[in-house]
Amino acid sequence: MSVVNEKPKKKPSIVVNTYLLAYNFIQVLGWSYLLFQIVNFYVNPPKDQSLWNVVKYTVGIFQNAAVFEIFNVATGLVKSNLVVTTLQVLSRVALVACIAFVPETSNSPGLPLALTAWCFAEITRYSYYGFSILGFVPYLIIWARYTFFYILYPLGVTGELLVYWTSLGYIGRSKMWSIELPNRFNFAFSLWTAITLIMLSYIPLFPQMYMHMVYQRKKTLGSSESKKVQKKMSPVQLINIHHHH
Repeated sequence: MSVVNEKPKKKPSIVVNTYLLAYNFIQVLGWSYLLFQIVNFYVNPPKDQSLWNVVKYTVGIFQNAAVFEIFNVATGLVKSNLVVTTLQVLSRVALVACIAFVPETSNSPGLPLALTAWCFAEITRYSYYGFSILGFVPYLIIWARYTFFYILYPLGVTGELLVYWTSLGYIGRSKMWSIELPNRFNFAFSLWTAITLIMLSYIPLFPQMYMHMVYQRKKTLGSSESKKVQKKMSPVQLINIHHHH
């Protein structure tokens, strides 16, 4: 689950603008390429290869590159909540690590669901940020950013939960990354329990995040009448509307 509400500073330097524009552009290309890989995998299935074998390097590079978002917020290049941004980025990184290190997850039906949802969400999100830096955002991208979540959120959450669920069997049997008592540190850790708690956390968090986006959509796009008005507005006016929210 990821909803990073980034707002670039009003008057960043040319260097900062160039860096942020390049970062967002590269991310759009990366997630677009991942979407192409997923589609191509099902249209032209390779022999003796799973979806994860095909996409693992692309996912690893571009999802882990999201760590730069923590840096951007921490250094003030982008205005956002540092704690929220860090948790959202690391939650995705943790899921990718789960897929990478737990064999059964590569065949989980949740994998294509999660990755496809991530692709559409990130392509839209990074496109929005990139255009914002350029000084205008096409209405179609604003609409997509505040509409696609109706499908992408349930799809992505279902995929993520299925991946976690698939991992539990292997982790339980192998006691992967778990520390059992007794030991000299008198400390115990169960990865199985940790993942179970993460899954349970979706119950209170998902409705809140979903309704937050519903609220943001209402404020940004408004009623049918305001949509018609916004279509007639200049791109800069549309950006100003969003930034006030």
